[in-house]
Amino acid sequence: MKRILITGAAGFLGSHLCDRFYAEGYAVIAMDNLITGRLSNIEHLFGKKHFEFHHHDISKFIHVAGELDYILHFASPASPIDYLKIPIQTLKVGSLGTHNLLGLAKAKNARIMVASTSEVYGDPEVHPQTEDYWGNVNPIGPRGVYDEAKRFQEAITMAYHRYHEVETRIIRIFNTYGPRMRLNDGRVLPAFIGQALRGEDLTVFGDGSQTRSFCYVDDLVEGIYRLLHSDIADPINIGNPDEITIGEFAEEIIQLTGTSQKVIYEPLPTNDPKQRQPDISKAKSLLNWAPVVNRTEGLKVTYEYFKSLSEEMLYQKEHNNFEAYIRK
Repeated sequence: MKRILITGAAGFLGSHLCDRFYAEGYAVIAMDNLITGRLSNIEHLFGKKHFEFHHHDISKFIHVAGELDYILHFASPASPIDYLKIPIQTLKVGSLGTHNLLGLAKAKNARIMVASTSEVYGDPEVHPQTEDYWGNVNPIGPRGVYDEAKRFQEAITMAYHRYHEVETRIIRIFNTYGPRMRLNDGRVLPAFIGQALRGEDLTVFGDGSQTRSFCYVDDLVEGIYRLLHSDIADPINIGNPDEITIGEFAEEIIQLTGTSQKVIYEPLPTNDPKQRQPDISKAKSLLNWAPVVNRTEGLKVTYEYFKSLSEEMLYQKEHNNFEAYIRK
């Protein structure tokens, strides 16, 4: 039985990866410090044979007993509301955490995939974004703590691949959505649905002309699975190229939820990207991967998940574990 370590396992994406790899017959070691993750995302796996959970901060030394075949490094705050409040932790998990995991991969002779992001492209001057575009990032802006953490993560991963011959994979993830997202984490989709469910007007930052491309979580997980088992060391975009403006997306959410709220406009945050659309030519040709879930179908499932949440979660403004880590 293959053993896989998944960091950020109690988060949105990490928990879906735990499900997928456990279902594929892997022994899953889940690791999370719960700074933004929730145990409720993986509690259905507790008590199952060949699943274990480690409450640990990967910015500190990591020990995993026994053999290890794969590592999925998905530990990091990933929403603006998180990485703007915990910038030091965001930088540490992308640098110290990645260094620790690469060292573990080298020691265990394990293949490691690191979760990078479309944010490495910054506010892009190339559209759609291809993997050979170097990006347009402000390293000292408020978003720089996340953008540069991910860019460093890619650099050190390639250094370990070239110098130590560690088997590495780099996935650049574009906007992803689905069940288990935190309703009030600051990302556009849960923000819109949360406002609709609370009867609030939907807040669009800027004039609504900026674009995003939303990929359903099941499609993303399939892309991750294929990339991990490929022989591709260079970064690969995984996302849905179906681009939509934020203004149009707000109207879609209003139609989906059947609410009568209006859209209100606020100033655009500093360095917020104006365009975001992946070029997935490499994923198509090298992995035979492309998204199959259309946005209408995916949004219905996601909306039903959010509707099932308790009223307390609906109005919760911050993650419960935030204060415990803010000064570390």
